[in-house]
Amino acid sequence: MNDLTRLSAHEMTALLRSGEVSSQALTEAHLAVAERQNRALNAWLAIYRADALAQATAADERIAEARHEGAAALNALHPLCGVPIGLKDLVSVKGGQATAGSKILQGYIAPFDSTVTARLRQAGAVILGKTNMDEFAMGSSCEHSAYGPTANPWDLTRVPGGSSGGSAAAVAAYHVPVSIGTDTGGSIRQPASLCGIVGLKPTYGRVSRYGIVAFASSLDQIGPFARDARDAAILLHAISGRDARDATSAPVEVPDELLKLPTSDDEAAGYLRGRRIALPREYFVEGMEPGVAARVREAVAAMEQAGAKVEEVSLPHTEYGLATYYIIAPAECSSNLARFDGVKYGLSDRTSGEYIADYLRTRGAGFGPEVKRRIMLGTYALSAGYYDAYYLKAQKVRTLIKADFDAVWAAGFDAICAPTSPTVAFPMGAKMADPVAMYLSDACTLPVNMAGLPGVSIPAGLSDGLPVGLQIIGAPWSELSMLRLARAYEGITARAPWRDLEPAELQLTDDPTTPSPIERKERLNAGASATGSGKA
Repeated sequence: MNDLTRLSAHEMTALLRSGEVSSQALTEAHLAVAERQNRALNAWLAIYRADALAQATAADERIAEARHEGAAALNALHPLCGVPIGLKDLVSVKGGQATAGSKILQGYIAPFDSTVTARLRQAGAVILGKTNMDEFAMGSSCEHSAYGPTANPWDLTRVPGGSSGGSAAAVAAYHVPVSIGTDTGGSIRQPASLCGIVGLKPTYGRVSRYGIVAFASSLDQIGPFARDARDAAILLHAISGRDARDATSAPVEVPDELLKLPTSDDEAAGYLRGRRIALPREYFVEGMEPGVAARVREAVAAMEQAGAKVEEVSLPHTEYGLATYYIIAPAECSSNLARFDGVKYGLSDRTSGEYIADYLRTRGAGFGPEVKRRIMLGTYALSAGYYDAYYLKAQKVRTLIKADFDAVWAAGFDAICAPTSPTVAFPMGAKMADPVAMYLSDACTLPVNMAGLPGVSIPAGLSDGLPVGLQIIGAPWSELSMLRLARAYEGITARAPWRDLEPAELQLTDDPTTPSPIERKERLNAGASATGSGKA
């Protein structure tokens, strides 16, 4: 059964259609591993065993019926039919929880399916459960979850990145072959980098946000995690497309070629010949770890050797991206989170009997420190007298950031290559006392969200034994060519020794004596308290 968890989604598809394996067997294998190892990882906030097995039964029946009807009916099934998947716990699933990693939504049960959920059901995917995340998607380490942090399977003392840390860790640990995350400022790409997997943020409007708990509405986008580019493309195909219930979703065709990325490494590598790749000097930021910069430059050099044309470019307004983001995103979050008042759903403290007092008490108890910090920042930026000085100016700078990217596309470049994260996975607790240091983790990903562009992080080797991510950024709606480049890089590095490595501490997750991330956090907090009080 463990061998089944090492299969890619496209390998599962072939076995399911041939009848060599059932969705029941795949689902049971992944459930067993997820349930056994979750104590040590805390990647899952809910695992829906009974529902998952029922969905697997339905998928097996669907595949059997198609097989009976013939090859055409079998090929008409979506490749995800019968394949296990995990959803970040801000995706609405009818009858299931959607906590968004927050205490304020503890006990909330979604009364409807999000569009992403509905499309996955239509495809026949098997939803195993809901994954851990930074509260309301605000964080870069998955330490801001009200339900405890998630550990990185490469090193259980380190973070998996955030905010979609649970979804990334679940894929890296072979609990599911693919999962869903959201990316507001790098929350898919950065954890993908830190966990050594593929994570894709689509063009803004490519995927409907209906039924997703909102953070910053002009920045949020849903996307896939996978262990290779082909699986990421398959999942993107399933969830993309116009949705009348989301006015920001675009009426742009979803290319079926996403289901046809090359199977041959040599064929895939051929796509690099003649491609123009831009290398922005501003993305090699101050404080970037030398090993990260080295792996990224080596990856770009390998692409160049395979036939790509690499040229250094300047994106001059990149340096303003972080400050701009942390005005716009908190402003939008302060507006979106105003709905959590303890009246309609979620946590409600009615002890005083006075509406305003109960409202303040509910929000005070329900929101964590990082969420409160961003609400205060956003409310301040939108307040009378400061709107023009901060929010309006930030939106103008956002336009300049987008114009930098537009100039690259106008110059005829096919893609931009850059680091995904300036560091490898950092130790738990290392940045919790310094919010600005935490925010800098997303310095290389934030501009892509500001411009509404697609970006993908793919594994590019190791630094000090931990994964490094290469970020490929594309022009609007260029996910297909971006994924072809990602697949091409997989082709030229297929025989690299690091490709065969599994997360270094994955075996420790099967040991019941391994401390859980919650226990590690308690020890860190106890140590900090002792140091603060002058004790050894």
